Parts: sequence; structure tokens; C-alpha cells
Amino acid sequence: EAAARQLAPDRVVRQLEATADAFFRWHGVCPPLPVGEQKPLAVHRARLALVEATGTVLANGLRLLGISAPDHL
Repeated sequence: EAAARQLAPDRVVRQLEATADAFFRWHGVCPPLPVGEQKPLAVHRARLALVEATGTVLANGLRLLGISAPDHL
């Protein structure tokens, strides 16, 4: 909201970049899918929800900037 009032899209870009960086650091440490023969657990469902939420945030932020988000990374 502040970025829109101040006509400062760079603030949105920096926030999206920080969000993406934090997500990819987390993703490397906490895989959202079971590994190998591991059975899916509640933690995997929670992690998948976080993945989906992060994707929504990034896609909406890009849309605010007039950039279409890819369907899949």
C-alpha cells in the first residue's frame, strides 16, 4: 500500500525478492515432499500449504507490477 501511494514499485520488487530468497533457503532445508521411502506426514502437508501460499504471494506481487507469473518453476 505504501509503495503504491509513493509510486515506488522498487519496494514491491525488493519485498518479492526477499520473500523468494527466504523461501528457497527454507525449501533447501525443509523439503515439502517425503524423501525416498518416507511416508507423507502432517508436516509435509503443512509445508505444501506454505509452498502454495508463497506462490500466491509471489504471483500476486508480480501481477501488481504488471508481470505475468509462470505457472510452474
